[in-house]
Amino acid sequence: MAKFVFGLQNVLDIKEKIEAQARQDFANAAGLLEEQKRILAGLYERKEQLIAEGQELVQGKLDFREIDENRLAKEYIDRKIEDQIINVNKAEANVERARRKMSEAMAEKKTYERLRDKAFEEYLIEENRAESKVVDELTSYTYGQKTKA
Repeated sequence: MAKFVFGLQNVLDIKEKIEAQARQDFANAAGLLEEQKRILAGLYERKEQLIAEGQELVQGKLDFREIDENRLAKEYIDRKIEDQIINVNKAEANVERARRKMSEAMAEKKTYERLRDKAFEEYLIEENRAESKVVDELTSYTYGQKTKA
């Protein structure tokens, strides 16, 4: 029995590597998205602290410099939050782009795997045909030898 050789095995190997890279890119993009979300959550937490501090400042002895610093800090945090929301949106877009690329790579690899499986099935059918032919020839030869004797 001859060994099965898939003619497009090199292409399939490349497709598998592309898929593995796409999976890694997706994982990296998802990790960056989580990091950006964590930063945004930290900014919201800091804003809540500043709001609480601002409320305490206006309830106690009025120190206008501290109240003004608190107001400026809240404005700064608001700008940082806006910037971070943009970063999160970009990270989400990158994750979606990586997901599409990974899906495409998986589909291409599956196509070549199906081609390989079909080629292997055809190979098995051909091998069975060849084996049947050999058995038929042996049977014919054996039958012919018995009739001569």
